[in-house]
Amino acid sequence: MTGNPARFTFASPQELILEIPVEVQNQAWLTSQYFSHSASCYQAYLNKLCLSVILPWLQQNFTTQAKPWTSTTALPSFWELVNGCAISVDDMRLILVPSEAIDNSELRVPQEWIDIPSWVGDYYLAVQVEPDDRYIRIWGYCKHEQLKIHGNYDASDRTYSLDGNDIIGDISVLAVVRELYLQEHTRSSIQPLPTLSPQQARNLIAHLGKPEIITPRLEMPFQLWGALIEHGGWRQSLYQRRLGLPEQWSVLQWLESRVSQLAHQLGWNSLNLQLNPAGARSVGEMQSRTILSRQLAIAGRSYELRIIPTSESDTTIWRFELHNTAPGAAIPGGFKLKLLTENLQPFPNNEDIATTTIEQLFVEVALEPGEGIVWEIEPLPENYDQEILRF
Repeated sequence: MTGNPARFTFASPQELILEIPVEVQNQAWLTSQYFSHSASCYQAYLNKLCLSVILPWLQQNFTTQAKPWTSTTALPSFWELVNGCAISVDDMRLILVPSEAIDNSELRVPQEWIDIPSWVGDYYLAVQVEPDDRYIRIWGYCKHEQLKIHGNYDASDRTYSLDGNDIIGDISVLAVVRELYLQEHTRSSIQPLPTLSPQQARNLIAHLGKPEIITPRLEMPFQLWGALIEHGGWRQSLYQRRLGLPEQWSVLQWLESRVSQLAHQLGWNSLNLQLNPAGARSVGEMQSRTILSRQLAIAGRSYELRIIPTSESDTTIWRFELHNTAPGAAIPGGFKLKLLTENLQPFPNNEDIATTTIEQLFVEVALEPGEGIVWEIEPLPENYDQEILRF
């Protein structure tokens, strides 16, 4: 806990006050400028401050393994659309809900963090951010179950709120909670969201992608909205459309010119693969082919996902390969490489499973022009977020 107690006479001794370093504030301000309008910029600013200050505190006081739940590169696509961010602490998920409100009469949480199945957290932290005085105050927390069952739902802004008297104000209890986490029931059951067709998603993105729509999350029924942004690829597409960015995920463009800046930030690169065709007798007769490569970290080890185009008659076959990048290392048994349609549906021969240790996993697929594919790997790579690769 840091800060001058005289400045925080409104806070109880049980609350946590953390200072915002000047360099953290400056960096948060710089990175919060790439959004569609001023409200999203400021929302991103508060969330970046919140995450940048609280995460190091968790790493120091809970576990060095605490990390953002999703890729840091994907965070802008969340903050363009909804307030809040998530941190993984081992198997436990904390949802941070920043606000500038100084009173602690209630905790108000956007519906997305309560009712989107893959976004749900275990504990929700009430966070006051004060940029001018450079401090962050964590004044309480509660479980998902409390918000869902006992919280008040406000349909006008799609939030769940819980009275401040029902929130645990002693942040030090979080350390005990973590020890008992596996024994405690934290999450309430929620309804699954519908499956959208690719055409439905494209129509919604085209409509909501207009930057003059200031609050897209309130423009349609929650079931449709939640189904759209739960999909990482569609959420990224909506964010990019609202910023007026060109297509970022065209594999053909990556091969013909260069990998887009966003994809490069996520680890995608193009490289020339030297192939030795049958009958070649010298290095000069070897063929060079441009392929795509993405670096991945899985279970503490480094892997590479490759996309290799091959031609068969008039058809291009796309081969997805997973390799261990360590010299002589293999893919452990139990790993799975899977391809899904744009709306996450399986298709025949869409996966390869390592039943024992194996040199590589691969899946080959023929695609129509403009068709989208989503790749998945089990165990999940660190900071995984769904990507729609457009062919």
